This record gives sequence, C-alpha cells and structure tokens, in this order.
Amino acid sequence: MKVLFFMILIGQDEVLATPLTCTATNFPILANNLNIKWVDIDTKTLNMDLDDLARKITPKTKVIFLVHWGGYPVDLDKLKEIQEKALRMYGFKPAIIEDCAHALGSKFNGKVIGSHGNICTFSFQAIKHLTSVDGGALVLPHKELYNRAKLLRWYGIDRESDRKDFRCEADIPEWGFKFHMNDVAASIGMANLAEVEKNVIYKHKENGKYYDEALKGVNGITLLERDSRMESSFWIYSLLVEGKDDFARYMKECGIATSQVHERNDIHSCLSDFRVQLPNLDEIRGRLSAIPVGWWVSNEDREYIVECIKKGW
Repeated sequence: MKVLFFMILIGQDEVLATPLTCTATNFPILANNLNIKWVDIDTKTLNMDLDDLARKITPKTKVIFLVHWGGYPVDLDKLKEIQEKALRMYGFKPAIIEDCAHALGSKFNGKVIGSHGNICTFSFQAIKHLTSVDGGALVLPHKELYNRAKLLRWYGIDRESDRKDFRCEADIPEWGFKFHMNDVAASIGMANLAEVEKNVIYKHKENGKYYDEALKGVNGITLLERDSRMESSFWIYSLLVEGKDDFARYMKECGIATSQVHERNDIHSCLSDFRVQLPNLDEIRGRLSAIPVGWWVSNEDREYIVECIKKGW
C-alpha cells in the first residue's frame, strides 16, 4: 500500500521526492494532483541527497517523500534539521513521509525505521522481507492522523462507532477508499511475521555484511557508504560496477542474476512536465547493479558469487 497524503494540499503545492525508486512510490503524488520536484541522489548511498533537498525547499514545499534505498536508512537527524529550518524560513514544517518498503528491520541510531516520528509506509508485497502476498502497513505519528487513516481505509465509515445496525452507516463526513486487507492476506502475513526477524531479515543482514567485507578493494567494484548509525536490512545489495553490461552478461554465464532493480522515474512520459537535471543520478545510472542477498542465498552461494566477481568480467 502506498500512502495517500492525509493533509490539505492545493494543486500548486510541491512534493520533494527522489526519482530512483519504484513508480509505486511517486505515482500517488500525481494521483493527488500535486507537483513533483525531483531531488538528486547521494552517489555514496543512493538515498536522497539531503544537501540538494535543502536547496530545493520553497514556501510551496508541503511534503518530503523519501525512500530508504535497499534498506539503508536516510540520515533522519539531518532531515529533521532541514525540516526545522524550513519552519523558521517559511512558517511551515513540511511533512516527512518515509517509504520503508525496503527497510523492514533497518535501524537508525539503534531505533527501527518506522519509529522516528514520521509518516511511514511498509510494503508486504510478494518479494519483500515480510509478505502477505500483497498489501502493506501505514505508521502514523499521532492519533489524529491515525483515526483519519482508519476512516479513509474503508469508504470513510467509522466501524467503531456505536451504531444500532452495523450495515446502516451514520453520516460520512469525508469519503474514503477500499484499502483494508482481506483475511486471507492477513493470515499469510501473520504466519510470516513469526519467521521474518530470525529467518529472513537476519539472513539478509548477514549476507550484506559478508559482501561488504569480501568485496572490498575488488577491481571494477565501488561499494556504497556505511555509517555506524545506519543498520540496513539489505533488501537489495546495490553496488556500482564498471562495464555494467559486460558484468551482467558474465554473471548470467555464472548462473547469477543481477539487476538495477528500479529505473529512474523521471524518464517516463507521464512525468515529463517535472524533468530537471540530476547530475548525480546521471553519473551512477550506467553503473548501478545489485547481486543476490536474500534469505535464500546460502553461505556457499554467497562465496561463489564473490569468487565469480573477483575473477573479473
């Protein structure tokens, strides 16, 4: 589930967002008739470039919409400083929405992503750490938004009010959607929830840490930055490679899948009105790849993957 913005916004208001993500992250902005202003990426982490973000905030900026790429957390302390600066300059603090689809089990400053006081969305789609086949969860920072989200989830109907007849609705002050999860999906999700920490996220993290050490200094490979405050859940293990097409062909010959995972959203024609120059993204696009890191990658598998990479391509 991708969040619809639970706030009053007008058509000229801006949402600052990163284009390097799944289209499901950014298309809800268009669905709400808002303007996207693209923020470049940090080439060391593939997350939103917070310096570029700070430069691009204007009085029209109402939302900062970010992604924790691959599970590696954005610097939420620095983001809060930027948010407070906007309040001082413009009298309005932009809301922060964290797309945590990659980041279940990730931590920033020892606290799990989703617990830092922002609006957060999690995905339970089929290939995420925790799956309910599809669907997701919305985490909200205070009771007012929580109550409103529960109403909007199911046609605006208050299912907890004291009604004589459950099927006969009381007044609906604001129309809503049909976003509630069905019981079958919820049951699958609950079954997986019992296993996700010890049998899924743990293995992703261990595989990611192994690659961090084993691939240091390998010719043609640039590893991403690691900060002691950040603990990634490694839904993706991204790296930058020289000769990306040759790398992909060679790895395929070795029986190893590689992928960029997501294309930059700003190339699509439905977003052509918002195109801007993003030099950092231009720089890494031709080198971005990812190698298998999931719970299904055994110790022997990851050793073989590293061995193949070290042979060169």
